[in-house]
Amino acid sequence: MEAPPAPPAVPPAPCSAARSLQDELTCPVCLEYFTDPVLVAECGHNFCRACVTQCWEDSARRLCCPQCREPVPQRLFRPNRSLGNIVHIVRQLGLPPGPADPPPGPPAPAPPLPAAVPPVPPGPPRCPRHGEPLRLFCVQDRRAVCVVCHLSREHRAHTVLPAEEAAHAAEEVPQEHLSSLRKGREEAK
Repeated sequence: MEAPPAPPAVPPAPCSAARSLQDELTCPVCLEYFTDPVLVAECGHNFCRACVTQCWEDSARRLCCPQCREPVPQRLFRPNRSLGNIVHIVRQLGLPPGPADPPPGPPAPAPPLPAAVPPVPPGPPRCPRHGEPLRLFCVQDRRAVCVVCHLSREHRAHTVLPAEEAAHAAEEVPQEHLSSLRKGREEAK
């Protein structure tokens, strides 16, 4: 009688280290490897120079870090040459940018839940990709997006409205349609 097949092996540490390296070298705005990386002095977050410049140009209100939303008194950032050199080396290795997908195979078993899980405080739904509140609505994709998604390449050229404004507009359309139907019915009588 043959022995049952061995369970799938846990991914080796270098795989998770490479994944962590990819995450650390990826701009949180464009989700690509950093290009001309700069450091925001107030909070220490890194961005592509073009990404943070674009975020701050589009900001009609006070300036803040695109990642942590900490206020930034001036449009100041410093080049991060060491990070740029590391990105260059990783690109030569051929690792793709961005959050890496989990390794193929069955998912790892979830750890057991504690006896009592504290309730999650109510609040706006959050972006599964960035963890930011979904406060905007992309008209082209017809879905809620966070501020970081809006600034990414995927939605940068799209029309984006505040979620409350989009919801209000969606409520008005059926009312306008209903009014025109009522007017048509009155005219028909």
